[in-house]
Amino acid sequence: METLTVFILCGGKSSRMQSEKGLVLFQEKPFIEHIIQAILPITNNIKLVTASKEYDYLKYEKIPDLIIDKGPLGGIYTALSHSETEFNLILSCDIPLISTELLQELISKHTQEAGITVFASDSKTHPLIGIYSKEIVPIIKKAIDSDELRMMDLLARVPHQIIKIEESENFHLTNINSADELNDLNINLS
Repeated sequence: METLTVFILCGGKSSRMQSEKGLVLFQEKPFIEHIIQAILPITNNIKLVTASKEYDYLKYEKIPDLIIDKGPLGGIYTALSHSETEFNLILSCDIPLISTELLQELISKHTQEAGITVFASDSKTHPLIGIYSKEIVPIIKKAIDSDELRMMDLLARVPHQIIKIEESENFHLTNINSADELNDLNINLS
């Protein structure tokens, strides 16, 4: 695949976690650093979608949301609007178990005809670990303008590709939204 930009969505109110989600510690390191570590063997073209100064310790460009309070869809709109590459890897900031291997699989299996490529098992689709084409910006803008913010609705509107995974692989794609989920993760790994 030609040059790829990676955008990590660090926005969001994070009401269930009670703190900046990407900076929650897991194995003595913030979530965001686990994600960056998985990305670096692929590219160092990484940007963070956030207005939070708490991420300033990282050397990557920070981009505030163009339209605030529109959830992940607003973050993706911001990312793709700022992107200079056709294809973009979009990741949420709360997936500390993501691996370079899974990201490479996503990138290698992506087809150019797909506006979006994501992983899915029989029970779960992972729209916030995906390849997104810059060409779908007008579709996202229309959804935001209509306040249709559900990620699965966007997938239904765009030519997309699903990469099937086993149920057991969902574990590595799990997003951690609360202290309880973080606790469960630590228990499962001990």
